[in-house]
Amino acid sequence: MHLVHPATLAVLLFCVGLYGVLARRNTVLVLMSVELMLAAVSLNLVAFDVWLADELHSGQVFTLFLIALAAAEIGIGLAIVLLVYRRRGTVALDRLRALRDGPGAVAPPDEVHDPDARPAATADAAARGQEATP
Repeated sequence: MHLVHPATLAVLLFCVGLYGVLARRNTVLVLMSVELMLAAVSLNLVAFDVWLADELHSGQVFTLFLIALAAAEIGIGLAIVLLVYRRRGTVALDRLRALRDGPGAVAPPDEVHDPDARPAATADAAARGQEATP
């Protein structure tokens, strides 16, 4: 078997995945691009295993570990993306600047806030037991 064809395909897959990681702004698409890069590595491992005629098939064993790693990565990654989406309402990478959420976190000025939340003056007046004037 010629090594050129699978190696060329693996390089193309890896380059498409790298472009997706560097150019995309959506977190889910970045995770898909990382999976594409892992698929390219798996293809290289199997191709070199066949080309070297390894008796232990170590390339295929490493590929099985890589598939398990990719499954765990996508499971944890999607769980984090869902939590971020529930908390902030977006999965765009350029809108997710701060990793911290809560007191002291600096939010972007155009971030969408909860419409049911009371303004700070109303909350202060309610804490003092006074009626806030609009």
